[in-house]
Amino acid sequence: MTNKEYALLAGKVLSEKKAQDIVIIDIQEKASFADYFVICSGNSERQVQSLTDDVEDAFAKQNLFVKSVEGRHGSGWILMDFGDIIVNVFTREMREKYNMEKVWGDCKFIEAED
Repeated sequence: MTNKEYALLAGKVLSEKKAQDIVIIDIQEKASFADYFVICSGNSERQVQSLTDDVEDAFAKQNLFVKSVEGRHGSGWILMDFGDIIVNVFTREMREKYNMEKVWGDCKFIEAED
């Protein structure tokens, strides 16, 4: 799979698990540390954790394993680093606070497939 296909897979899994406001950002031209950000919101801390578990499981089935995870239960934000794909799952409050879409607003946004 290509990195874009992995990002789209993450978007699909998140959509199927009822994540909110899923955004995929192609950051290849602006960053050297990754190719894609996948960003979404969960409705609760419990859902945030569940969404990250679901993405990790889906990627593991494709032999892509998480390199590191930042954030903890109760933090409102979990970042999963898969190398060229970084998945950010926020509570709504924390997503508004960090506003990553604005920070990376000059990058290409890709439509997540349902």
